Amino acid sequence: MPSPTSDSPRGSSRGKRAAERPPSRLRRIRKREPASTTTPAPAETVPAETTPAETTPSETRPVERVPAVQPAPAPVVAAASTAPASTAPASTAVAETDTGTTAPDGPRRSLLAFWFGVLLLGAAALGWSALSGTLNDVAAVGDAGTAPEWLDGAGAVAVVTSLSWLLATRTAGRALVSAGLALVLGVASLLVGGRVLPTGAAVMTCVVGSVYAVMVTVPAVTGWKAMREAVIAALVAAVAAFAAVGFEPTVAIERFEIVTLLLALVLVLAIVYRLGAGLHGLGRRGMIVVAIGLAVLFATLAYAELLRRYGAQSFVSSVLDFADWTSARIGAFPRPLVVLLGIPALVWGTHVRARRRQGWWFCAFGVAATVPLATGLVSPDTSYLEAGLRAAYSLVLGLLIGWLVIRADLALTGPKGRGGRRAEEAGPHRPEPRRFAEL
Repeated sequence: MPSPTSDSPRGSSRGKRAAERPPSRLRRIRKREPASTTTPAPAETVPAETTPAETTPSETRPVERVPAVQPAPAPVVAAASTAPASTAPASTAVAETDTGTTAPDGPRRSLLAFWFGVLLLGAAALGWSALSGTLNDVAAVGDAGTAPEWLDGAGAVAVVTSLSWLLATRTAGRALVSAGLALVLGVASLLVGGRVLPTGAAVMTCVVGSVYAVMVTVPAVTGWKAMREAVIAALVAAVAAFAAVGFEPTVAIERFEIVTLLLALVLVLAIVYRLGAGLHGLGRRGMIVVAIGLAVLFATLAYAELLRRYGAQSFVSSVLDFADWTSARIGAFPRPLVVLLGIPALVWGTHVRARRRQGWWFCAFGVAATVPLATGLVSPDTSYLEAGLRAAYSLVLGLLIGWLVIRADLALTGPKGRGGRRAEEAGPHRPEPRRFAEL
């Protein structure tokens, strides 16, 4: 069908084609550009070509339906484009201010002083109670230094409550809720008595103290600092051991140690899963080391249980005789799990944490040392001297093995030569929060 011309009765189609034609590329670019000021420039209009035929009512309908230029949205675009630019510096400043005020490096010093005061008071009460019980049999002392009967229970409650608050603060948990639950359970075990509640409170104390002993460590650049962190963890576990005895639990020692170790291992692995960036943060070497640690841990527990239940009587007697012979010569026999797995894992893990985050996974096996140390006084047949000597021997031998593991790791993966190692120790390392700050 031929297009109408200006001489035809339908008039020219140029107006319709101009209305249906999209705006030019230049005009679209100008519409997207933000205005330099808040007051937009007047929109540029293009006068339409008029002919006598275009002035008729039948030909102006397409032009009114689809206008060629839309100048009205221009101020809206300009205002929207200028608003973020004007508010961006203010929001950045607010974010910086909030970051500086809401992310302090650890809890307030007043809170730390209060809870450490509670911890020291509880430890002092437990120490007085233990000393008075030891000196009771001395005729020269008599009843002069006897502690009240409620003192050991009150000291145990104070210790487990403060350790629960410190552990929750360290692991970004709800500190007041954790401390409140520990306080309620501890007080209920003292008031109600029986066998279940005191034993449960003792298990809770050993688990919380053992896990916090691992969490309180910091990265160690050198081997000597790594051994220092292991000693600190052992001291925390020793305080938890006195608190567990303060609840006076009624336990079967083997079952108590196994349950406490499994609960502590589950809790510390759940915490380390977040701190170590999950399983994908391990790498191939980390996977191998974690698998070896789990195999050694469960193989030791299973072997000891099978040996006690189904082992040959002659073999079991020879092992027990050797342990008794050693104890008679040096006063105690070291714990194999602490020597071979727990302390070396703590020493090497803190050393690796100064360089890689996967060191947290190695430190998780430190509960194999802190749990036996925390449960060392629960057995009624164990004296304070024997438990202390056993812990000391295990700690010294474990530190030696851990130092050897660090030397082997540096020889295989570290820089060569003493100068290279000194330069690597003096260089930048992986940062972590302070000892009592939130991880």
